Amino acid sequence: MDRNPSPPCSDAEEEEGDAVGNTVYSKHWLFSVLTRLIEVIAPPEPDPAASPEGARTELDEEMENDICKVWDMSMDEDVALFLQEFNAPDIFMGVFAKSKCPRLTEICVGILGNMACFQDICMSISKDENLGQVLLQRLCDSDSPTLLETSRLLLTCLSQPEVANVWVERIRENPSVYDCVCFIMSSSTNVELLVKVGEVVDKLFDLDEELMLNWIKNGTCRSVGPSVDDSPEELPDFKIVPCILEAAKQVRSDNPEGLDVYMHILQLLTTVDEGIQAIVQAPDGGKDTWSLLYDLVCQELCQPDDPPIIVQEQKTVLASILSVLSAMFASQTEQEYTRMRKNMPLIGSLIRILQYMEGCGKRAVDNSKESEQEEAGRTDVNEEDFHLKILKDICCELLSNMLQELTKENTLEGLHQGHLNEQACSCAFQNLLPLYFASVESFLEVLREADQTLAENLEKRFPSLK
Repeated sequence: MDRNPSPPCSDAEEEEGDAVGNTVYSKHWLFSVLTRLIEVIAPPEPDPAASPEGARTELDEEMENDICKVWDMSMDEDVALFLQEFNAPDIFMGVFAKSKCPRLTEICVGILGNMACFQDICMSISKDENLGQVLLQRLCDSDSPTLLETSRLLLTCLSQPEVANVWVERIRENPSVYDCVCFIMSSSTNVELLVKVGEVVDKLFDLDEELMLNWIKNGTCRSVGPSVDDSPEELPDFKIVPCILEAAKQVRSDNPEGLDVYMHILQLLTTVDEGIQAIVQAPDGGKDTWSLLYDLVCQELCQPDDPPIIVQEQKTVLASILSVLSAMFASQTEQEYTRMRKNMPLIGSLIRILQYMEGCGKRAVDNSKESEQEEAGRTDVNEEDFHLKILKDICCELLSNMLQELTKENTLEGLHQGHLNEQACSCAFQNLLPLYFASVESFLEVLREADQTLAENLEKRFPSLK
């Protein structure tokens, strides 16, 4: 059976006045499903011989099929408005309060998520304080499909400017949301759920710095969280950074877009001093964060056997990763993991990224010239140029800081391993000059001790360094 069966054609068009808006769906049929839904959560005469637990935790096949059809139909605005007029959100509130059936809860949250895609309905749902609190409580559910639909609904509401602040304030005032989100990020293996929860966190941090600061400082108190039964469960003392890292490790292989989301969350943390400190003052001193980002840059992204155009595809995730590495390197140069003898491969990767960008930059310039008379085309090219420029700026800043830390021994090792050669150094100098002149000059002094011939060749190519 399909998860969400497509709604069949109805006979609504044969019954005058029974069609929902301009659709062929029957008002009478929808009303009957909602009525049966009420009966499911509040049966008029319970059968004493029936198993109450079984009745409350399972949906019969016919009811599940029908309510799934409503789920699909709710993507239509006319149907969503009809459900709103018949107080479907209030009925769903009853489901959340009384039902023990995870599948039914998932479907009802999913229907609300579809309804929230329409602005007026989203405003109505968002302004209902009771419904808002109940929906946030769903984040403490133990059922992954319900968590996924809840996260989708929250992201939909947070993406609508008219109501985003309502949800930000509601979440800020509800400490259990922090614990529930951290619990999901640190323990779930459901990649789809992790990506959607990451998108919610990313949106929240982007919308409200105060909430981000609160979550950075959080983790000092315990609160009630997910449980498989009716008794509350005491959650661990969560810290935001380890939870983000655990989720990133889960999604890194299966979902590039999800990895991009979690890297951007880390980047947002580094926009405030408290966030940088949360990363580098973790119990491991930031080693786990550095190791993950180092592996991504040196082992997975923008590799030597990739075509140079790969930098276009990976520019946003690379910019986030390098931004975090740059912030960590600038604040924790005394840490063992930032010692240059361990980071020559990273320098080689930074130079390779710059080399790949040079090719993309030339292509973008050519495209720009060809499309000067095509306004739409020019807009796309300018946007590409903008993102590549951001990546280049971040890459150059980190590279310049790392070059200043090189010793003769580090440089000899880089030359031996192939991370440094005349082509690589020329590319680095080309991109770093003149803004990072002092850094280049410092590195050149060390290079003279390690390979005087190479240093002289570079001086000839860049006369300003003499």
